[in-house]
Amino acid sequence: MEMEFAGELYYWRGPSPYHFIRVPEDVCVVLHDLAPVVSYGWGVIPVSVRIGETDFETSLLPKDGGYVVAVKPAGAMRERGLKWPCEVPTAARAPAPHSRKGD
Repeated sequence: MEMEFAGELYYWRGPSPYHFIRVPEDVCVVLHDLAPVVSYGWGVIPVSVRIGETDFETSLLPKDGGYVVAVKPAGAMRERGLKWPCEVPTAARAPAPHSRKGD
């Protein structure tokens, strides 16, 4: 599944600080249907992401009923000159649904 959206980039200060992009609600509706057949656990969806000309592998993480994209701060952000908070155009590709044993 391929998707394009713009979402808010924000910084999370925790034991392992990270940057995230909020996935818009309309995209999350589709992701909720996709998660049971592509998630590797806890609703986490592996994705290939492109921000500008920077490609990287990351995950969509469930957060407050929606999803966020985990962004490697040193990579895509520095190359694009991004500073939080801001809206970030993002393209992502989730794996094709796989069949589960017993289906």
